[in-house]
Amino acid sequence: MADAGSDSIRLDRWLHRARLFRTRTLAADAISGGGIRVNGQPCRKPARTLRPGDLITVSAHGRVRAMRVLALGDRRGPATEAATLYEELGP
Repeated sequence: MADAGSDSIRLDRWLHRARLFRTRTLAADAISGGGIRVNGQPCRKPARTLRPGDLITVSAHGRVRAMRVLALGDRRGPATEAATLYEELGP
């Protein structure tokens, strides 16, 4: 769990907080299915530790998105808050 002062978070929890998936279960399924890369390496474990600065590639919803983790977040907030958790890379 990422509390104030924590420097890491589970990958599935972050994907949910960043609003890339509607539920943590959907995020975990995408990770287990091989649709997520962390720092260029395939990841199949939802409990993978994620830290600010990590690079994530997400293949979901018919598109591929590359992003850099900027913050871990304290909750799943509105889209404007979620957008502050990452920086989109590429076109």
